[in-house]
Amino acid sequence: MSEAPALVKCLVWDLDNTLWQGTLLEDAEVTLLDDVRRTIVELDARGILQSVASKNDHDHAWQRLEALGVADYFVLPQIGWHPKSGSVKDIADQMNFALSAIAFIDDQPAERAEVAHHHPEVRCYDAGLAAELTGLPEFSPAVVTGDARRRREMYQAGFRRTTERENFTGPDEEFQRSLELVMEIKRADDADLSRVEELTRRTSQMNATGVYYSDADLRALLADPGHEVLTVTLTDRFGPHGAVGVLLLGHHEQVWHLKLLATSCRVVSFGAGSVLLNWLIDQAATAGVHLAADFRRTDRNRMMEVAYRFAGFTDDACDCLTALPADGDREGIEFRHLVAGPRPAPTTMRVIAPQLGAADTVGDALS
Repeated sequence: MSEAPALVKCLVWDLDNTLWQGTLLEDAEVTLLDDVRRTIVELDARGILQSVASKNDHDHAWQRLEALGVADYFVLPQIGWHPKSGSVKDIADQMNFALSAIAFIDDQPAERAEVAHHHPEVRCYDAGLAAELTGLPEFSPAVVTGDARRRREMYQAGFRRTTERENFTGPDEEFQRSLELVMEIKRADDADLSRVEELTRRTSQMNATGVYYSDADLRALLADPGHEVLTVTLTDRFGPHGAVGVLLLGHHEQVWHLKLLATSCRVVSFGAGSVLLNWLIDQAATAGVHLAADFRRTDRNRMMEVAYRFAGFTDDACDCLTALPADGDREGIEFRHLVAGPRPAPTTMRVIAPQLGAADTVGDALS
């Protein structure tokens, strides 16, 4: 059985006689076919980003995209007179995508050949296929999460945030305060499971064990009153960062067992992992229990080991650890232990979170 093709993360559109019918600099009017509009809207809903590589006058072309009602769908448009291979590369670099995750659609065989020559990893499509793209497997993710549906919004917010940081002259901590960051920690529900599963599968540098939890595993934990499955989202004044973390926590009489902590690499610079750990440690202190955390070294998660040690976790033995059941495959997994004590609220973000051990009580820790 042949493997399914890798999913496209970004489709780059030509404009003349591809996205719209007609040539902007020659025709009195260019039009957008209904089938093409449906493709644009559907790919966006699936979390596939879209951009533009067009040889045109930038202002004129952008005004036409706005008049057609589709300008907001396109991230990092490259409209000018440079080679399209360069435009495609610039888009991939700014999005931090591999070229193999990029697709390009153009009505001109010579333009497709120019892109393919310089970037053979990029998948190129004739404009005649525009209405059919949503039926192709490489444009059809098996699961579309809430974050995927907001992906364009998150990327656009990210670019605005980066621009603001480049123009900010004060210290980094002051910049973070200016973002008005809000971290929300909540108990997961069925709607969150696909994103939680994705985080356990894709997050490697900030995953404490590298253990993957399937949908079935997560559903079993959700149904178990002895476990908490917690999701973490982050927002600021520019918009959402989306789901950025997951905690899997087992409750025992003397100790809480942190089986998994995984956070997205894109929020490391905001100190999200430290804020999350300090919140959990403070919750454990309030409950009067120790904390034990699973840790397994991988070739990529050195940053997570440093985060645990910086938070105060050690590999010292503790009698309370003998109470923990040896469930599941623990090959290579070590305990990190901490005697929990109160932790101060963060100074760069506000945390909205439940009180662990209470059914639905929500606390709001203000910076």
